[in-house]
Amino acid sequence: MALQRLSKAARVILVGAPGVGKGTQSERLMQKFSEIKQLSSGDLLRKNVKEKTRAGLEAESIMKSGKLVSDSLILRLITDELTTRGWIQSGTGKSKYTFSDQPSASFILDGFPRTAVQAVQLDDIVPINLVVNLNTPTDIIIDRICNRWIHEPSGRVYNTTFNAPKADGKDDVTGEALVRRADDDPEVWKARLKSFKETSTPLLEHYDKLGILWTVNGNSSDEITPQIFEEFGKRFGVP
Repeated sequence: MALQRLSKAARVILVGAPGVGKGTQSERLMQKFSEIKQLSSGDLLRKNVKEKTRAGLEAESIMKSGKLVSDSLILRLITDELTTRGWIQSGTGKSKYTFSDQPSASFILDGFPRTAVQAVQLDDIVPINLVVNLNTPTDIIIDRICNRWIHEPSGRVYNTTFNAPKADGKDDVTGEALVRRADDDPEVWKARLKSFKETSTPLLEHYDKLGILWTVNGNSSDEITPQIFEEFGKRFGVP
């Protein structure tokens, strides 16, 4: 894969239903545009807990009590990380922060925001300049998930539709039996996809109003990736 340079910072969020392939697209974008880094709210949380930072100790106490970590604490972790990397700085006057537009300040933010309320809070810290809505039909996602088989010891994943094992029900390497995940059930996935649509619609509407929402349609990751690369080239590529 030929590397492509960026002309300015890409501050990106990928939005898509469970099973649509957000992780795959993130990995491919970082391979194509080496200046892009992934910022995962979950990874930041685990890192701060492990390093026993002030925010990490606070988060650990909350999680041990069985509660969810608040949006404000997650935003603090993101703000601290962006500041440490030099991608944002404390601002003056009306602006809380100023931000770098250098290509090296490019990132894909993963795991946050998930709601319109969280998006508004993030807007006050750093301006996202592209939200990619990965749109794959629900029936395609369910078909993909329900035909998925796993070799549990290794984590190898097969799909009887497009990546079938050489021998039916057997791992290619060991010959051991493949299994299905307990939650790879059509009704479970229909409920998950319905819930996602309910929360994501206001989120997408928020970014659409800001003029930074771009929707890409495709039935597979391989269909979607070239379209994303082309759009990134138009928006952020070196002329």
